[in-house]
Amino acid sequence: MAISKIKNTAPVILITNDDGIHSKGIKALFEAVKHLGKVVIVAPDKPQSGMGHAITIGHPLRLEKRNLFEGVDSYACSGTPVDCVKLAVDKVLHRKPDICLSGINHGPNHSINVIYSGTMSAAMEAAIESIPAIGFSLMDFSANADFSAAQHYVKLITEKMLKNNNSKHLLLNVNIPYVPLQEIKGYKICKQAYAKYQEKFIERKDPSGKKYYWLTGEFINFDNDKDSDVWALANNYVSVVPVEFDLTDYAVKKKLEDQWKDKNSVVSKKPVKKIVRKSMPKSD
Repeated sequence: MAISKIKNTAPVILITNDDGIHSKGIKALFEAVKHLGKVVIVAPDKPQSGMGHAITIGHPLRLEKRNLFEGVDSYACSGTPVDCVKLAVDKVLHRKPDICLSGINHGPNHSINVIYSGTMSAAMEAAIESIPAIGFSLMDFSANADFSAAQHYVKLITEKMLKNNNSKHLLLNVNIPYVPLQEIKGYKICKQAYAKYQEKFIERKDPSGKKYYWLTGEFINFDNDKDSDVWALANNYVSVVPVEFDLTDYAVKKKLEDQWKDKNSVVSKKPVKKIVRKSMPKSD
């Protein structure tokens, strides 16, 4: 399943999401970057929010060409957001794109949300495959949300990524506050805030009397640091958080090597060097 010939002069931009190929957010993302390169869209055929980094292994995947975006090759995938990226590289593009953009998500993916997010997992899968990637999210869950302010920063940040010689593993989590463009103060390079959800399961019964549950919860922020994404968004900044897929805690690794040292332990002779990411330029 090959796409039309890709010109070497324009960057290849892969677009995906977790809200599905029919969502308003992915259309807004496409409109924001369609003039920046050769765009190809591979997205789920239905909403896949909260899928995290899940992949499909128990049944076949299907890929169907759709004519939803004028002048652009677009495909609906029956699998997860991560499946979309894998199939796009292997069966649609037959190469790695120059950048992968995921979103624009309907709802935030700041703080701990990044762990559960299908939007960010699609972008992370690209980064794992040595493709620079960005996940974009708007702080509004509405299906009819206004993405105009978000589009301004999507274009701005994507242009910066394309113009700079970034690490192939560079991965950014970008969240946009839901306020008019003139109220946004710029973008801020942040850390991920320490926060979690206090979950609550609502118990109900179906007509046969069997119990079922709906997950609800309250977002609780423990981090008042002005360097966090939660603070930035609350103060009308676009938050930009560099993310990595290496989950090793190097400080604890070193501590355990020292504390647990005995005849049964094997300690690394050479320190493991972490990948150094180039930082984003300051806001205009």
